[in-house]
Amino acid sequence: MSAGGQPKLRVLVVDDSRQNQHAISQLLRGHPEIEVVGTASDGSEALKLVAQLRPDAVTADLEMPKVDGFSFLRMLMAARPTPVIIVSSYSQKENVFRALELGAIDFVAKPDSSTESLFKIKDLLIQKVMLVRSMRSTALLSRSAPHRSLAPRPYEKPASAPRVIVAIASSTGGPTALTEILAELKPNASYSVVVAQHMPEKFTATFAERLNRYCELHVTEAAGADHVQAHRVFICPGRQCMELAYHSSPPHRLRLSAPLRTDRYIPSGDRLLTSAAEVFGARAIGIILTGMGDDGVEGARAILAAGGSVIAESEETAVVYGMPRAAVRAGVVSESVPLPKIAERIAQLVSKL
Repeated sequence: MSAGGQPKLRVLVVDDSRQNQHAISQLLRGHPEIEVVGTASDGSEALKLVAQLRPDAVTADLEMPKVDGFSFLRMLMAARPTPVIIVSSYSQKENVFRALELGAIDFVAKPDSSTESLFKIKDLLIQKVMLVRSMRSTALLSRSAPHRSLAPRPYEKPASAPRVIVAIASSTGGPTALTEILAELKPNASYSVVVAQHMPEKFTATFAERLNRYCELHVTEAAGADHVQAHRVFICPGRQCMELAYHSSPPHRLRLSAPLRTDRYIPSGDRLLTSAAEVFGARAIGIILTGMGDDGVEGARAILAAGGSVIAESEETAVVYGMPRAAVRAGVVSESVPLPKIAERIAQLVSKL
């Protein structure tokens, strides 16, 4: 039992390196509300221990002998859905997103160098594990990802500037939610999409490339001074903040900048949504998806004040209902919509503007 009276979070640590097993276990044991109930060296052993120990959460590497991380995730989610946090190296960026699509809730990147101490990820790892307390019990059962991949296609720059901007803020659970939404949106000369997803800097480009395989819209990581054009989705780079910048003769532009001391979340959903309101006014649509905290609340307030619309992901589908709940409680949401219906609702709103 933790000092706060709640049962401790019971965690299983899975890694083929005994050294990493020990280091990660020690990091987690240092928190008064976490108990490491076991360790495993491969997916097969981990599946047996999950059945025996019934942990609240699992930390797992992806490269393991016998049964690798992907097979482990598939079998775990079919047999006993359990929150999994991937602990993998920066070099495994593509694999991390595949793991998220298979049901992992989040990830922590190991230091690049084997000589660097895993102690550097202590705070972030504990933060991700503690998020399990905020998850809905059925969250893992409702997660989905597209099962199709589009053939590579040439991209022709559209001539028109969008009339409508769709600005999205998301965090834990966001990569899968974004994939589901963006894969359902159809190219339309009326709108463009801009996204602030809380994610480390070395992963956002890979995330954009992966999204581009599933989407009919063209998805890229944003670059400085990009023109905001129709048919496009721009993902804010990690460790930066993205805002829309007004241009007297559209298309408007994107502006990337280093975080300010006042930015509690990076990338900042608040800054992105606020700038959408300033540049597009009543033609701005804000979307607040799954995640812990309250990022996006002030931006949503600005969009409503400008006459735009704000959608919050509903509690029934949000992996972590923190960000949508904060917006609903603040009274800055036009409507709450379950994840599978958000793309359809975006299309309806765009058609009316």
